[in-house]
Amino acid sequence: MEELIQQKLFETAQQEKVKILYACESGSRAWGFASPDSDFDVRFIYTRRISDYLSITDKKIRYRR
Repeated sequence: MEELIQQKLFETAQQEKVKILYACESGSRAWGFASPDSDFDVRFIYTRRISDYLSITDKKIRYRR
């Protein structure tokens, strides 16, 4: 599962043109309360291109499965 999560993070970074600085597991698995059917929650900190920060339009990452 770790390999799949890393692949999804890589794909998101490429598609959204961001650099992921840090990613971690969150939710029930991180707290040790996962049930057999628990999903995997991942949060991450990222930076965008300088031109995105200087833009007047809002940029948001859209979750893709």
